[in-house]
Amino acid sequence: MDLPITPLSLTPAEEEALADLYRRGTPANTLRAWERDLAYISAWKQASYGEPLAWPEGEAVALRFLTDHAVDLTDRPGKAQEVALALIAAGLRRTLACPAPATLDRRVASWRAFHRMKNLPSPFDAPLVSQARGRARRAAARPTQRKSENPITKPVLEAMLKTCDHSHRGLRDRAILMLGWASGGRRRSEISALNRDDIDAREFDSAGLLRIRLLTTKTTGPDDAPRLPLKGRAARAVMDWISLAGILRGPLFRPVSQADRVLARRLGPESIRSVVRHRLTLAGYPPEFASAHGLRSGFLTQAALDGAPLPAAMQLSLHRSANQAQRYYADVEITENPATDLLG
Repeated sequence: MDLPITPLSLTPAEEEALADLYRRGTPANTLRAWERDLAYISAWKQASYGEPLAWPEGEAVALRFLTDHAVDLTDRPGKAQEVALALIAAGLRRTLACPAPATLDRRVASWRAFHRMKNLPSPFDAPLVSQARGRARRAAARPTQRKSENPITKPVLEAMLKTCDHSHRGLRDRAILMLGWASGGRRRSEISALNRDDIDAREFDSAGLLRIRLLTTKTTGPDDAPRLPLKGRAARAVMDWISLAGILRGPLFRPVSQADRVLARRLGPESIRSVVRHRLTLAGYPPEFASAHGLRSGFLTQAALDGAPLPAAMQLSLHRSANQAQRYYADVEITENPATDLLG
């Protein structure tokens, strides 16, 4: 990604060095989001004004961006709808419906970040634009959508694991599912990013314990990378995959060919989602029963069902916000709450 870093006081060499620093010091997920958002806002500005982005951008442009993205354009013919249709044709927008507040927030945050990279003031910090942004967020408010239709609780997981045979593909999928669930409900990007040297097996022979290093998560970075324990069946599943696939270094999870040969490249986050859908289908569930995030919601839901204290579950899930993690506990049917059985 060519980051928009061009402060006037920097030489080309200094500019490139700063851009390289941003690339190396920014999580890969953030870089991908920046790339998508830069493409979107650039295309929106060109379609709306027939001009490229300006640095700094004008407040009137920022206000129009907010108003154009705070309304459903389906039955609103006019310039905003024409621009939205152009973005849909370019594959940058899905529908004429009002974007989710989180999407608008992310694009505005990216635009502000690009201004900071250029050491320039952002139009979104102007009082009127800032107020309009708050109004736009409320105008576009909608009920919170679950990231997974259903949680993958232990019974669902066990059914999925039964579909994994002793082929390389089966061993890999079993290891992905068990590590993703038992280590606290890992995100697909976190599972995909794991390398062989992130798996510390020094206590495996003596205690059946692995320690999983997560270099980058949504709440931690390389400097405070957590090392999460993985025990029992899940640890054995990971070591079986490593041993039988002959993985000595590089990516931990990799594609498997039709001939059941382990390939050298990394299995991407989208492929982790495909693994979950495939195993759900084989286990007799509809493919849309759960997404890959179901591993994460399933771990926390099962922790609630089994009476595990919320702080203990959060130590593994790495949730920063107790309120966010508490939602999974609140979703448990009250009659299944272990606290209802205290008297016996």
